[in-house]
Amino acid sequence: MVTKIVDLRSDTVTKPTEAMRAAAASAIVDDDVLGSDPTASLFEAEIAALMGKEAACFVPSGTMANLICVLVHCEVRGSEVILGDKCHINVYENGGISTIGGVHSRTVPNNPDGTMDLDLIEAAIRDPHAELFYPTTRLICLENTHANSGGRCISLEYTDKVGEIAKRHALKLHIDGARIFNASVALGVPVDRLVQAADSVSVCLSKGLGAPVGSVILGSKSFIVKAKRLRKTLGGAMRQVGILCAAARVALNDNVSKLAEDHRKAKIFAEGLCRTKGLKVDLASVETNIVFFKIVESSNVSVEKFCNFLKEHGILVMAVDTCSSIRVVLHHQISEGDIHYTLSCIQLLFPQYLVGN
Repeated sequence: MVTKIVDLRSDTVTKPTEAMRAAAASAIVDDDVLGSDPTASLFEAEIAALMGKEAACFVPSGTMANLICVLVHCEVRGSEVILGDKCHINVYENGGISTIGGVHSRTVPNNPDGTMDLDLIEAAIRDPHAELFYPTTRLICLENTHANSGGRCISLEYTDKVGEIAKRHALKLHIDGARIFNASVALGVPVDRLVQAADSVSVCLSKGLGAPVGSVILGSKSFIVKAKRLRKTLGGAMRQVGILCAAARVALNDNVSKLAEDHRKAKIFAEGLCRTKGLKVDLASVETNIVFFKIVESSNVSVEKFCNFLKEHGILVMAVDTCSSIRVVLHHQISEGDIHYTLSCIQLLFPQYLVGN
């Protein structure tokens, strides 16, 4: 009988800490749609200053955050955004920028490290003299860290170069920074400097930071005015939202310092997988809190069966890439003991599991 659950499906599965619950319960609130919730205003001002941007806007989800940012930059229907073919906006956000915003995507192949070749980005920019035939390029999007590349960090130097391309062609740059604090910690670069080249940034508060709900959009004051208007249109404006912002403040203040430990535990897990016969992992690709691994074909074990086997032992993981890989994500509520327990189940029970296949 399973008495312990180790949930490694995502860093979105964290539960609010007691400090977050207490802050939410005691938050001073008002009507944020009318702009008068003091806790929401305080949180937005604090995170804007931290990120080096003029203003911020709290929204319910990362998908809404990215959608709003793209739509603000691409106000004219039929505008085009350049983005990676494996990025979250392109793959996991229901095609919202096209179905809701009428924005056309022009994808560039993501490299294994999450970047796109700079020359391919520049080549993808439409010739403005051919606007009779082509969409008008208005935006470039980056994702940092890059989830589908295993949580790889996009370097400051690369980000600045993409920013230079955007400026040279009078385009805007948006950074999907769902896990930007993971990148900042792993790279050792202050987060405000890491996003300095961006005209807008989205940050997820409920992933590694561990808040129960929400994301935040950051940009200029004029950008955020437009963002708040779109937030209302999309149904994302909320009344006494200071309850959520109070928990997010605790997450931001308490949990950024824990991200390095999450990265360390991810390395421990990946190193343990490397010592496990029948599994394949690229140790060099583990830079933050995400680990992808595969079961070698000669094992004759499907990903589905392997995941079910782990589940029987109280370990939850996620099959990805049309069930050809397994993803594990570390967060502050996974202990080092949980990692060793998971590895012991894999290492000791994996050969036994192979016998039945």
